[in-house]
Amino acid sequence: MIKKGRKLGVFTLAMINVAAVLSMRNLTPMAEYGYAVIFYLTLSSVCFFIPSALVSAELASGWTKKGGVFLWVEEAFGSKWGFVAIFMQWVENLPWYPAIFAFVASAIAYVFDPMLAANKLFVIVVIWISIWVATLLNFRSMKLSAMLSSTGAILGTVLPGILIIILGILHVSMGKPSAVTFDAHALIPNLGSLNQLMLLAGMLMAIAGMEMSAVHITEIENPKKNFPRAIFVASVLIIFLSVAGSLSISLVVPEGTLSLSAGVFQAFEALFGDIGLGWVTPIMAILLGFGAFTMAVTWMVGPSKGVLEVAKEGYLPKFMQKENEHGMPIGTLTLQAVVATILSFSVLIMPSVSDAFWIMSALAAQLYLVMYLLMFAAAIKLRYSQPDVERPYKIPGGKLGIWIVSGVAFLASLFVIFFGFIPTQKVREQGALAMTGYVAFLLVGVIIFVAIPLLIYYRAEAKKCD
Repeated sequence: MIKKGRKLGVFTLAMINVAAVLSMRNLTPMAEYGYAVIFYLTLSSVCFFIPSALVSAELASGWTKKGGVFLWVEEAFGSKWGFVAIFMQWVENLPWYPAIFAFVASAIAYVFDPMLAANKLFVIVVIWISIWVATLLNFRSMKLSAMLSSTGAILGTVLPGILIIILGILHVSMGKPSAVTFDAHALIPNLGSLNQLMLLAGMLMAIAGMEMSAVHITEIENPKKNFPRAIFVASVLIIFLSVAGSLSISLVVPEGTLSLSAGVFQAFEALFGDIGLGWVTPIMAILLGFGAFTMAVTWMVGPSKGVLEVAKEGYLPKFMQKENEHGMPIGTLTLQAVVATILSFSVLIMPSVSDAFWIMSALAAQLYLVMYLLMFAAAIKLRYSQPDVERPYKIPGGKLGIWIVSGVAFLASLFVIFFGFIPTQKVREQGALAMTGYVAFLLVGVIIFVAIPLLIYYRAEAKKCD
């Protein structure tokens, strides 16, 4: 798909963005809203997704050197907070990898036996294999990562997304029963429901990641013009597929029976069963698994390249500065694979695969949002501290415009952080001890992972003074 020696075009970069943001697994939690997903996804897009796309487009078009969010935050607040930002973008992946590869395990299970999706041993073995295969693939060049990302986005996200929408339309046109009632009441969200507010917080994070493609900024043809274009193309695709795809799932999988790691496969099984093509489900499972796998490949290399730039400045151990002949950060990639493998043992400890999937996703979201808070604040600061830097794409409205766009996204991020600490209904039903353990796990995890880069930074600065 990408010829050697050629720059990445708008379409390829747009597909990389789609791969970085939208995995079909993201549609499962959205489907729990039923038809209210239209309201919630619109709200999430206006308050978080579109602002994050606009902000990253402006920052990437103005600061085109390697480093991504590290460079942007460093320019605004200095090396310390730039380091914290890129560290959060990197470390949030460590609990997220077991979650995304649990989805891959569910995909493989639906090829052979759907019951395997709940088998902890099967799931954890697939997670381990996936982590290390993805890591080894990233030892190759960025071109390979880009090719896998764009191919995975088309075959494993866009194609299945369009297909599940078509099948949903057929389901309705055939007069099949719907798991949710389509009426005016169903479209109105219950903002007084704690569960729905928690799901709203989860939805915001399900469509996060548009800044991830900044790692490819030096490989784009005419980046100052084409990077923003690619972001907008990807945004339209992601929003459309998210709304229509999640609605199709909610049509056939009743609320309360959705598996967080296998819900989309449940939907395809039911929808293909409507038209007597149940045998196609395993084929779709292969495509969906491939799409999720390539999404993980994209996320593995992006933050790692940013961490490499920090390591070169002397803030991290020497082994994290190690590159191979392709310029890939093999030290950082290896370390994250080891830590992700250790964290994957949560699958064995938690009551179910879905429980492990949720707790790992929740921790990843909290860490990721720390980076977003710094990124949105940096966009505002740079409008004042470096107003003369050329930004081919610039959020309109002057300083008021950047305050509105970044400010709304900043507040949305705080909202998600707050509700992210609230235990799920299933955990609340288990009593005070379970709720305390849930909150403690997330709180301690956030404190530790935020403290680590600060301690590393101060230690490195102390050595420089000696």
